[in-house]
Amino acid sequence: MALILGIESSCDETSVAIVENGESVLSEKTASQINIHALYGGVVPEIASRYHLEKISILVKMVFEETKIDPKKISAIAVTYGPGLVGPLLVGLSYAKALSFALKVPLIGVNHMIGHLNAVFLFDKNIDFPCAVLMISGAHTEIVYMKSMDDFEILGKSIDDAAGEAFDKVARMLDLPYPGGPQIDKISKDGKPIYKFTKPKTVGKYDFSFSGLKTHIRYFLKDNPGVKVEDVAASFQETVSSILIEKIVKAAKAYNVRDVVIAGGVAANSAVRRKTEEAGRKNDLVFHFPPLRYCTDNASMIAAAGWHDYKAGKFADFNLNAVPNLEV
Repeated sequence: MALILGIESSCDETSVAIVENGESVLSEKTASQINIHALYGGVVPEIASRYHLEKISILVKMVFEETKIDPKKISAIAVTYGPGLVGPLLVGLSYAKALSFALKVPLIGVNHMIGHLNAVFLFDKNIDFPCAVLMISGAHTEIVYMKSMDDFEILGKSIDDAAGEAFDKVARMLDLPYPGGPQIDKISKDGKPIYKFTKPKTVGKYDFSFSGLKTHIRYFLKDNPGVKVEDVAASFQETVSSILIEKIVKAAKAYNVRDVVIAGGVAANSAVRRKTEEAGRKNDLVFHFPPLRYCTDNASMIAAAGWHDYKAGKFADFNLNAVPNLEV
């Protein structure tokens, strides 16, 4: 039995979890900073770092108390070391190193995006390899071809704004509060996708570009000051979700896979989920999502990802540093 303590602090959620054998969440505690950063319209790195410092020890104590597990029984500590905000990353990384040293257990550095991927596999045991993956989280939008958990190829990625960034920027144009993605999704339910916005073209077959779409909406709002915000939100969301699903379906068919994994925060978007149902029926594809609460940043996914490295004996030393722009 392997008990992995996961620590996640890459942005505006401090999260700690204990996961057994990469498949059973024994305890998870998360402290969100959304209400704090909403005052500023986005994440303020310095404030985020201070909040992580305040909460991380408390959350670690809570998961051990809830599970009644002796800290000395932990097999390894998995921690996010990138991508993310450098200050918040360093808080979690420094704490993980200290705990690893004190408990004399291995330290495992986890790529945050691989963590999001594991949020799906953690709860869904019916995914066959090879499979196609659409990563849509924050500043990342990528299509990946997976042959196994540790053998994958990036087929395409965002060449400018990622989908999550586009949601946040358009939300600000619409005077919606932070975080933008959930707010657009919410008000879209009261609107209709009646506007046909630009679908930017990209050089790569599986690459993404949302910068032109964002610019189109900025000028559209300038030229149409009395437009109904809910309709703009619904039309924007319809455009983004269409681009995402069209590309991942194209990749799945080209690589002859049936299982498609959707991971990351934007995986919670209702239009994305609705379009996968339609695409699945039409193209004989099976789409796999994380549970809604695990679309956002959490430590269970970090611990689950760490478990694979633990089995393979892939450990980090205390020179491990934060890598804000870490690639998949």
